[in-house]
Amino acid sequence: MVSVIENIGRVGLDTTNSLLDTLSFAGRVIMRIFNRETYNSATRVVLLNQIYFTAVQILPLFLVGSIVFGTLLIGVVFQIITDLGLADYLGNILMGLLVIELAPLITALLIALRSGSAINAEIAVMKVNQELKTLEVFNIDVIDYLFVPRIINGVLSVSLLTSLFSVVVLISGLLFSNFIFGMSFDAYANVLLNSTNLADIILSIVKAAAFGFFITMIPIRSGLNATHELTSIPVSVLHGMVKVFIAILMIEVLSLILRMI
Repeated sequence: MVSVIENIGRVGLDTTNSLLDTLSFAGRVIMRIFNRETYNSATRVVLLNQIYFTAVQILPLFLVGSIVFGTLLIGVVFQIITDLGLADYLGNILMGLLVIELAPLITALLIALRSGSAINAEIAVMKVNQELKTLEVFNIDVIDYLFVPRIINGVLSVSLLTSLFSVVVLISGLLFSNFIFGMSFDAYANVLLNSTNLADIILSIVKAAAFGFFITMIPIRSGLNATHELTSIPVSVLHGMVKVFIAILMIEVLSLILRMI
């Protein structure tokens, strides 16, 4: 019994220390993000390359996936609305469920799987190969040069791709509403406008930005925890992605609580 309590306490302490360490690192990065001296020419070049890799290079595949998944999702939603006679709640379901809740969540999961894991592996490899120490020897600040561009890219990419996914979903909703309910464009636009809450839209933007921040910051921090052994790289990536998905879940739960307040 004593050993069980000790193990629980040890796990609790380790989790608390890890959380505090992550928040401390996040605070340092945020301070650098809002520091004008951070944005030299090298940082801007890295930022542009990261945006191209995360948001531009994936755009064709993301657009096709958004159309396919968005259309299927809208089809299921409209089928449920029709079966249950919930046509009066069409706007609330489209804006409240699909645009405000699911669009940021789905986008964050896709970017986490693609870019979050890549960033984690990249930083871990640089740590193992002692490339980070080499940069420090040449007086290159790794936070300014490596970390800040990747995190800003995460915030911008998730926010922009979330907007794109929302537009695709709403266009699919227009087509289905016209086909099923015979609703005109003006009527559809009025339904959406009447169901739109400014506070919810702001919360959705903040949530998308928070997703982007943590799905890039956590992999960076996890990559820094790699040792000088090659076997530590997959372990670092595994631990980092588990923490990323926990962070996504926590942000989603907090956003739901804020919407209910």
